Amino acid sequence: MNLHTPLPSRLPAEQLAALRAQVAQVQAVRGPVLPFGVPDIDSRLFAGGLDGAALHEIAGASASWSDDAAATLFAAGLAARFAAGPGMTVLWALSRFDLYAPGLEQIGLGPDKVLYAQGAKDAEVLALAEDGLRDGSLACVIAEVRAADQTATRRLQLAASDGRTPMLLYRRHRSRERSPLAQPSAAMTRWSIGTAPSTPLPHAGVGRGQWAIELVRQRGGNPFSFCVEACDDQGCLALPAAVADRATTTVGAAIRAA
Repeated sequence: MNLHTPLPSRLPAEQLAALRAQVAQVQAVRGPVLPFGVPDIDSRLFAGGLDGAALHEIAGASASWSDDAAATLFAAGLAARFAAGPGMTVLWALSRFDLYAPGLEQIGLGPDKVLYAQGAKDAEVLALAEDGLRDGSLACVIAEVRAADQTATRRLQLAASDGRTPMLLYRRHRSRERSPLAQPSAAMTRWSIGTAPSTPLPHAGVGRGQWAIELVRQRGGNPFSFCVEACDDQGCLALPAAVADRATTTVGAAIRAA
């Protein structure tokens, strides 16, 4: 083709039909999308929410206990919403059982909703998660690991797609210097979660917890960051009132806890 020949402004009918067929095929494979219910967040996600047949990664913004707890509850809140229907169960695979069950129940993930599986090392945890995904009967699978190479994440992504089940991979910190999200991955989205100061109350007491969430990477979209109110008893996030009432200015740079 001559480089100076102008391209047609409209695709031929047969090419347009082929593209529409490809889009329909992708949509048929994609699992149900779980929106956050926060328009400022959902509008910035490529799928309008989290793909329910894909791998999503979560890590604490730092190795501190507070950021670790925030990241754990963020994952649990998502799982609670994926498992909101009757008879829906979440598989939580891990190598060390250090979860606080009452805390999970406070955000909607009660003991009747969770099956726990323990492996001696990361490889066993990843294998348990993959088996759970391929079964196809679970509402969601969560796995906690300290290391997962790109091959492992590709296997999880394929298993999530085959089983049409969402996979939440919680990457625990191995050191205080490097973020677990620095490792390459096949995940659809990668989230960094940290704590942020809560909104002051007009009276003595502790306000609703706040998190600094950063979408470090997403396929088909741009990264962004927000300060949000922590999960409620249904696993839902919310924007702080001061932010919801004005144009959001936190998109772009990462938000870090003070």
